Amino acid sequence: MKDVIEIVGANENNLKNVSLTIPRNKLVLFTGLSGSGKSSLAFDTIFAEGQRRYMESLSSYARQFLGQMQKPNVERIEGLSPAIAIDQKTTSSNPRSTVGTVTEIYDYFRLLFAHVGTPYCANCGTIIKPSSIDSIINKVLEKEEGTKFSVIAPVVRNRKGEYNKLIEGFAKSGYARVKIDDKVYSLDEEIKLDKQKKHSISVVIDRLIVKPNIEARLAESIETAFKLADDLVILDFDGKEELYSGRHSCPNCSFSYAEISPRLFSFNTPLGACPDCSGIGYKMVIDEDLIFKDKSKSINDSGFANINYFNGDYYYKYLHALSKKYKFSLDTPIAELPPEIMDIILYGNGGEELNIKYETNNFSGEFKGSFEGIINNLYRRYQNSASDFVKAEIEKYMRPLPCKTCHGERLNKEALSVKICGLNINEVCNKSVKNILKWINELELTKREQDIGKDIIKEIKARLKFLIDVGLDYLTLSRSAGTLSGGEAQRIRLATQIGSGLVGVAYILDEPSIGLHSRDTQRLIDTLLHLRDLGNTVIVVEHDEDTIKSADYIVDVGPKAGVHGGRIVATGSPEEIMANEKSITGQYLSGKRKIVVPKKRREGSGKFIEIVGASQHNLKNVNVSIPLGVFTAVTGVSGSGKSSLVNDILHPVLSNRLNGANLEEGAYKEVNGVENLDKVVVIDQSPIGRTPRSNPATYTGVFTAIRELFAKTPDAKARGYTSGRFSFNIKGGRCEACGGDGVSKIEMHFLPDVYVTCDECHGKRYNRETLEVRYKGKNINDVLEMTVEDALSYFENIPAILNKIQTLYDVGLGYIKLGQAATTLSGGEAQRVKLATELSKRPTGKTMYILDEPTTGLHTYDVEKLISILQRLVSTGNSVVVIEHNLDMIKVADHIIDLGPEGGDNGGKIVATGTPEEIAKNPKSLTGKYLKPYLE
Repeated sequence: MKDVIEIVGANENNLKNVSLTIPRNKLVLFTGLSGSGKSSLAFDTIFAEGQRRYMESLSSYARQFLGQMQKPNVERIEGLSPAIAIDQKTTSSNPRSTVGTVTEIYDYFRLLFAHVGTPYCANCGTIIKPSSIDSIINKVLEKEEGTKFSVIAPVVRNRKGEYNKLIEGFAKSGYARVKIDDKVYSLDEEIKLDKQKKHSISVVIDRLIVKPNIEARLAESIETAFKLADDLVILDFDGKEELYSGRHSCPNCSFSYAEISPRLFSFNTPLGACPDCSGIGYKMVIDEDLIFKDKSKSINDSGFANINYFNGDYYYKYLHALSKKYKFSLDTPIAELPPEIMDIILYGNGGEELNIKYETNNFSGEFKGSFEGIINNLYRRYQNSASDFVKAEIEKYMRPLPCKTCHGERLNKEALSVKICGLNINEVCNKSVKNILKWINELELTKREQDIGKDIIKEIKARLKFLIDVGLDYLTLSRSAGTLSGGEAQRIRLATQIGSGLVGVAYILDEPSIGLHSRDTQRLIDTLLHLRDLGNTVIVVEHDEDTIKSADYIVDVGPKAGVHGGRIVATGSPEEIMANEKSITGQYLSGKRKIVVPKKRREGSGKFIEIVGASQHNLKNVNVSIPLGVFTAVTGVSGSGKSSLVNDILHPVLSNRLNGANLEEGAYKEVNGVENLDKVVVIDQSPIGRTPRSNPATYTGVFTAIRELFAKTPDAKARGYTSGRFSFNIKGGRCEACGGDGVSKIEMHFLPDVYVTCDECHGKRYNRETLEVRYKGKNINDVLEMTVEDALSYFENIPAILNKIQTLYDVGLGYIKLGQAATTLSGGEAQRVKLATELSKRPTGKTMYILDEPTTGLHTYDVEKLISILQRLVSTGNSVVVIEHNLDMIKVADHIIDLGPEGGDNGGKIVATGTPEEIAKNPKSLTGKYLKPYLE
């Protein structure tokens, strides 16, 4: 096979007939500005062709189910290995998926607990050990010779019922005696039982004496007893009983294990799952706190949330009747109502009759009824309604809360009662990866347990080590896969691939350094190099300087973004790229071009948002003051508590109090200073829309002004067209064949949906008559196809449109089309569209902007632009808070809040606060250690 991958004539997306040679079995970095064409080359060309060739190697039978993959727009690719893409998509949205299941570490733990774990009784905590007949005989032979004893088989244990026929059956079978409760009877006595009382009944198999050569007779008696009792045998030595279980049953109570196998520890099987939540760990329940809009108000003063059916006159009559019967006032603030009254309002009055008066224009009277309670009513309607609308409305007042049976542990009591060195499988999985490795290294096992578990433990250790190597030592195995960030999910897949040990593969990764602190970047680089050294080609799309400098070969794509990109600017070693004057990447790598450190830090308005007693997740009851009127960066190693502080506490608290939201708030004691703000704006990297119908023009609102402009043209006025005619969301002017999408969706069932260009309008969204209306020679579709850059000159005389388009250009999106489908925008591009939308609004000077790693997916050139935009927001008196790892972004902040010192259990504390210069001087701050060279 060739020692290079040769690409000829690649034209996917904005690529301009790119031809390129890449060395095999090397670490190859694709760099360039955001939108330059890196991903088009790496994923849409190289990976897509590798995947297509693999599909074509399958049988025709398999291909008919998988479908025909379209060849990417490339003339040819030679020397290509089978390709595996490791991108930033969330690992799984399935609530049953966890870090442990995705990495398969949990499967090994299930094996370990099934074969090495010690079962305990879930009721009394007794260790449960199955006893063999030989072991019981040996215990008997240890007794003094001549000792008298009986073998007893319990057949009924502490149960009500009529058992006289059962006792008669013992007599017919030849058994001489029976023990009922605490008394032994001969079977020729008349025995009558009270079927209303609980009884324990045992058959006394034999009366024996400890003497030589008793083994055979004793073995026969024990075997008979096991058959009768199915599991438990009691040896009675003159009233002193010894209990033995033939299976995994508790000798003291009725608790038993059906079987102890790996399936018992799976929360995805009926054998192991909690019976209440079916193994999910939580249940959607009505949250009492969401039922009330304001507990300081009374029921008469609209203290309830705006719940259908409970703010109307009909249910008010019920509440009025309740107040009369139980003697409370509807004018009393809800917070001051007695607990028993609140219980009646929420959960009903237990069927007690109420006298309910009614009066209409024509009738008045009284009827009797009971009140089922607000929460009971909502539950009933939620479970019985076939209407998605009704369910969605009720879900506004529901939250996922830990299951009351398993307390979020997912497993049933049998599974949770099997332990290794005192811990059950859930307690182990709740530890961080780093601490699990420490625990497993310190396990004290018997020689037999070591022999059984050595291979399992070896696999667990290896996989834990891979997770640590990619900087995920702070994650717990029990963490839901759906809560992972894109970077975390990608690194988990990377660790899993290393564990697979494949060779001869082309791995293609999309910014694996996302969400990683500088301290952990080198470990990631070592992992990539290890993957290369196994005999693989590793192609990485990346912006991180340290990762780029560690590459064997760099491909710099550009020179700019969109239509101004799609070419190969430079190739070669890091040194060759730095020496290339044409490469913007090279200029930043060499230091010829850099983001400037501000000469002066802002002091702010003197006002603060103070969070007191923050204890969400791993936060250690911390107190934090966030200054207003400044640019604040929240920093720290991965898993240190940044997101818990900002996303789980600051964001929902401000949104609920300022924006009237209804978000769940993390654990804290109090938040002060909210009155110093008028709103909060959260700008994340989630899509601006999930269908091709959403685009930058509609999201920013500029499309409304564009439609109004077209409606004022002579052609539109002559035809009587209003601005609605130019909307592709309503009937009239749009193409009805595709509903204004420009594409038609084809459902592929178990494969992702496919969008194909509409045959009727050929992707133009509108019908022929609408497209005949023109402004300055272009119709409405032509305008949507314009880039932001072209639109600036086209609308230069229309201020209402120009101002919004200018902000898109200012945030570095001059290359995207006004009508570009939201589904084709990257996370970073979507975030900048949101930023542009906020920039186009009139500043209030009292807004807080919250951004979570806004540099994700951005080249240093684009980071520089983003910084200038954020500084613009702060310069008008607003406050900006960013969670960030990028040192170029951190160094320009006015104030830093550094969390740590480590991730997971060893994080959650405030390590340092202050200006970047103060942080850099703090010896306790890992962020400061890596920040210092950037300030110099």
